[in-house]
Amino acid sequence: MKIGYGIAVQGRDDVYVKIAKDALEGAVEGMVPERFLVEFLPFLRHVPPWFPFATSQRLWAKWQAAGERLKNTPFKQAEAKLSNPAKSLQRLAKMGVSPLEEEEILNNVVAVAFEAGTDTVLSTTLLVFSGLSLHPEVLAKAHAELDEVVGPHRLPDFSDKDSLVYINAIIKEAMRWHTVLPMGLPHATVADDEFRGYFIPAGTMVIPNTWACMHDLEVYEDPDVFRPERFIRNGKLDPTVQDPTAFIFGFGRRICPGRYFAEFALFINVACAIHVFNITAPLGEDDLPIAVKQGHTDSFISYPEDARCMIMPRSATAEASIRSHATTACQALNEQEQGAPDRSSTLERGVWTAYWICTMCNGTSQSCRP
Repeated sequence: MKIGYGIAVQGRDDVYVKIAKDALEGAVEGMVPERFLVEFLPFLRHVPPWFPFATSQRLWAKWQAAGERLKNTPFKQAEAKLSNPAKSLQRLAKMGVSPLEEEEILNNVVAVAFEAGTDTVLSTTLLVFSGLSLHPEVLAKAHAELDEVVGPHRLPDFSDKDSLVYINAIIKEAMRWHTVLPMGLPHATVADDEFRGYFIPAGTMVIPNTWACMHDLEVYEDPDVFRPERFIRNGKLDPTVQDPTAFIFGFGRRICPGRYFAEFALFINVACAIHVFNITAPLGEDDLPIAVKQGHTDSFISYPEDARCMIMPRSATAEASIRSHATTACQALNEQEQGAPDRSSTLERGVWTAYWICTMCNGTSQSCRP
């Protein structure tokens, strides 16, 4: 919300938190394959929401309204802060976009960037914490690498990414070990096709089984085991091992346009957290370890069923670093909220978010289209 719209969320009860939660419910619950009868009896899509027992139609109407609120409410808030919104939108015009599409594309791209990136990054981060708490030997290796590359007196930054081989391997393994989008995103054929002798007519829905790809015994030995070392050879990331990012972000023209942003966001959050925290198995009131149930939720966006763990600063130095950076971050946010000079306007940042995503996908994705 802050990146896309320049809106600082004020706690869990903030109105924008509710807007986002309501909108994400539709994506998480409504896109589970074979959940609704209409998938088997397509004529049911013509049944109006007021019809008795038309539960799915009422849910779709509710989720559609929630999606519209997420798309329009923060955008209007950001737009209201501008004295000349049209000037900011001229940035997109230089990309060859017609004036009628400019605002709609910007609106859609920023909303999708927020909706698609929120729960997916959260789920993957929880998986990292869960994997580390269940495998202390992995955490010890990560700490050793961070101590050697970064040292105790600063936090990791993006310039450290290539040097933190084991941290990158942990993230790849978390994405593979528990696939956040186990069935990917539905696609549809635009023309008749054939695959390994199977005829696929135009208009056929195609659902990729990403979970199966990430747990293929012929590709990954012991696929149910959390083992970051599988991605490393001779101290470097092994390019001969199938990279999970080639699957989990989708395929073809509608591959996730925010995949680069997600990868960098995961890296900086995971690297900084591991550098300053011990992440261990949870303890009960008797100070004995609690048995954590490994599993995943049955939903479009999958989460670990039990991600409980203990998170404590590694040392007094680490605790001081945490407090120092938290104070600096709060001061920076307060300066932005008070309208400090030389800060980009909220919608200006949204324009550049849209521009950046469109540039990074290099015209191969149509995700930003209405």
